[in-house]
Amino acid sequence: MKATIWHNPKCGTSRNTLAILEERDGVEVEVIEYLKTPPSRAKLAQLYADAGISPAEGLRLRGTDAEERGLPAADADTVLDVMVAEPILIERPLVETDKGVRLGRPKEKVE
Repeated sequence: MKATIWHNPKCGTSRNTLAILEERDGVEVEVIEYLKTPPSRAKLAQLYADAGISPAEGLRLRGTDAEERGLPAADADTVLDVMVAEPILIERPLVETDKGVRLGRPKEKVE
């Protein structure tokens, strides 16, 4: 099985989730450092749709000014536009497999 992780190597949860994936037999892991290679708007929308969450639910609040900017209450298009412009606002890690997509917070959700 192939697993793609949208990863931030400075994030402990993201590193722990990557370790879970790498320890699995038969899993080929593709690591995308989303701060260096951000997803397109269409890809981000697809990831959230496949995860069954709204873009606002995929916002990184901790350590950002997302709440002060009113982003948790903004419409999906606005949130996606801001995330594409400022990928630091994307909560991590997102993991995509043929089984679906999960936001790996907590890391056990990737299971």
